Amino acid sequence: MNKLEFKDLDISDNLKRAVTDMGFEEATPIQSLAIPQILEGRDVTGQAQTGTGKTAAFGIPILEMVDPDDKKLQAVILCPTRELAIQVAEELKTLSKYLKKINVLPIYGGQPIERQIKALKKGVQIVIGTPGRLMDHMRRGTLKMGSVKIVVLDEADEMLDMGFREDIEFVLEDVPLDRQTLLFSATMSRAILNLTRNYQEDPEFLKVVHQELTVPETKQIYFEVKENMKLELLSRLLDIHDLKLSLVFCNTKRRVDKLVGHLQIRGYLADGLHGDMTQNQRDRVMSKFRSGKIEVLVATDVAARGIDVEDIEAVFNYDVPNDDEYYVHRIGRTGRAGKKGIAFTFAAGKEIYQLRDIQKFAKTRIEQQQIPSLRDVQDIKTEIFLEKVKKVVNTDDLEKQVHIIEKMIEEDYNSVEVAAALLKILMNRETNMDPSSDEFGDTGASSGMVRFFINIGRKDRVKAKDIVRAIGDKTGISSASIGRIDVFDKFSFVEVPESSSREVLSVMRGSKIRGRSVNMEPANKRED
Repeated sequence: MNKLEFKDLDISDNLKRAVTDMGFEEATPIQSLAIPQILEGRDVTGQAQTGTGKTAAFGIPILEMVDPDDKKLQAVILCPTRELAIQVAEELKTLSKYLKKINVLPIYGGQPIERQIKALKKGVQIVIGTPGRLMDHMRRGTLKMGSVKIVVLDEADEMLDMGFREDIEFVLEDVPLDRQTLLFSATMSRAILNLTRNYQEDPEFLKVVHQELTVPETKQIYFEVKENMKLELLSRLLDIHDLKLSLVFCNTKRRVDKLVGHLQIRGYLADGLHGDMTQNQRDRVMSKFRSGKIEVLVATDVAARGIDVEDIEAVFNYDVPNDDEYYVHRIGRTGRAGKKGIAFTFAAGKEIYQLRDIQKFAKTRIEQQQIPSLRDVQDIKTEIFLEKVKKVVNTDDLEKQVHIIEKMIEEDYNSVEVAAALLKILMNRETNMDPSSDEFGDTGASSGMVRFFINIGRKDRVKAKDIVRAIGDKTGISSASIGRIDVFDKFSFVEVPESSSREVLSVMRGSKIRGRSVNMEPANKRED
């Protein structure tokens, strides 16, 4: 089926703006089918699994149709669990971020009912709730259904399985007959069809056929990782696997641009591909990628459609995709032409639940692995470097170099000491390994840290949290890793881990904190 682009939908500019902010360039299959029908006022029964974007499929048209100047309740969404109610409410709030007069409220058991009553009295146009708590408010008279125009049964099969049939009927019987009724379910059982027959008027039946996963040559791995560690994890994996061509997927154009900048600062041959680029720009980037001038290509799902490169060794899901089918398409970019590929997925926070849905409905297993430590990275880099040394020993003419070493041995240095010293120098130079405070001298830092001077302070309205945020945003270092921070009137000091010291210095020089250009230098040793 043809997928719609959100910019072509008949919705307000403010709603399109919010959709763009969320990174949606193109509607998922269920969204493409459902949104136009709902906007036309039709009753809809949609068969779609979790992870197909069904919340936006009904959320976008509801937000478009709700009257922001009318404070009465206009839309009710029933969910089987409090977790789903919260999730739906959060997505609707994000979609309505530029629709200032629209209020969305989740109501569910386990939360103080007095707080919900207080919020309802202020005026709420959209309520998302579990059947039991909705009935409680209806009986109390704190939730009046007389003005409701749209009712949604989300995951209707789950609600029926949990014994909510009578509760659903209680709610629907109290809603005006001229309402629009939307039902979404993963299955179309006889009980679901009975609901549609009794409570919908000539519904449009929409079904999304789930795509099977057929990429046997691709090894799939995921890491449970905090958002601010994703960049560091990506860097470690790129280094460990010594990849020549890799493809990194982000969910939004902004994420692509930001990640490309970070990777370039870290010295990777990286570039991006997304919908805001002209065709000439895309062609130029793809030409460089095919020729190996770009080793890491960062892209959105829509922009990546034209990528047909057989030698991609690894795919990285920097963000878990919004639609499980996108996962299938993404990892199918590697492991082509009989070659083995590897797909890494980074799951932060709630993304872990999306990943579980992907595994369930794509019928695949994604192996969890622990985040490789810096020591792991160093050990593997050492192995790679020593392989280079062995190759030189076995193949090159070393007569001149042997003569130099023999002279040093005559000066009472043994060959093992000389080899070890040379190895340390070369490994630091070639692989940026073993960063230490020796490089900067004694900066007066705590053990394992390097202390830096920054040329801004309290008079520039800078606080410690501003410095932490700036370093974290630009390097991916977690706030917990940053050591002592001292902020004075005109300057500040910050301690960072030795392992990140070079990168912090490189990235922060010339950057800005609170609009002021930053000059960062290794600090002098503290005076007692």
